[in-house]
Amino acid sequence: MTGPRWLAPAKLNLFLHVLGRRADGYHELETLFELVDLCDEIEIRPRQDGVIERLRGPADVPPEADLAVRAARRLREAAGDPSLGCDLMLDKRIPAGGGLGGGSSDAATVLVALDALWGLDWPAERLKELAAGLGADVPVFVGGETAIGRGIGERLEPAAVAPRAYAIVFPGVPAATASAFQAAELTRNSPALTIPGSLYTIDEGASLPGRNDLEPVVAARHPAVRAALAWLGARGNARLTGSGASVFAPFRDRRAAAAALAGLPAGWLGFAVEGLARSPLLAQAAAVRAARTGGGRR
Repeated sequence: MTGPRWLAPAKLNLFLHVLGRRADGYHELETLFELVDLCDEIEIRPRQDGVIERLRGPADVPPEADLAVRAARRLREAAGDPSLGCDLMLDKRIPAGGGLGGGSSDAATVLVALDALWGLDWPAERLKELAAGLGADVPVFVGGETAIGRGIGERLEPAAVAPRAYAIVFPGVPAATASAFQAAELTRNSPALTIPGSLYTIDEGASLPGRNDLEPVVAARHPAVRAALAWLGARGNARLTGSGASVFAPFRDRRAAAAALAGLPAGWLGFAVEGLARSPLLAQAAAVRAARTGGGRR
């Protein structure tokens, strides 16, 4: 018996500005998240015996350390019902350590899917609060829409990006987030945006707003990232996403993005993707709720 396969999309940070260091040791950020149609897939089968088990997943990540498993257990604990359980089967497409948010997206997908499958039907804001305890990027995947993230990335405002495609290159070597933020040479005084996120719009085309303040730090410390930026930069407006190690460039359509990836060096991964105005996860969850309630409201 198989269950529905839920999609967990990757994200790009179209810009990432570091505004300063906080008293708690974290950094105050301003970043623009856009989801893209490179997706992990998760099959989820609800159980009524309280067992949460990962039956398939990445071999290099133990189940106890998997954010998807932790998300399911966190939701069960918050729901206060020890009988809630599930089987999880993860098929990874998003490369680990690439700055594309695969683990965070998997966790968000499990939260949103189980909220529907278990019949909890919590408001999105309640799920986002739960998601923030799993990681700073998890709430944006729960929200499922293009957004500007503030704070450590968890305070979200809707934003708009015109439809376009991206070429993504992962040079096969992960970059450590903590070391990038701890670097003495990191610029920590970018000015904050002067307009609300709800009014922030990027037009169609191959330009990118702002910058990624982590890019020079990560490129200096990781020759593979530096090489990927140079290689893709010869074909488009290349930028690091998050703390890396993936880099990306915008194009007008998927065909142009795919053409830019021709001749990709051996050992690198390339993806031609399109931006998502809305995560497919949200429609999947709505369909499950509608089927469970016969199309009516609870």
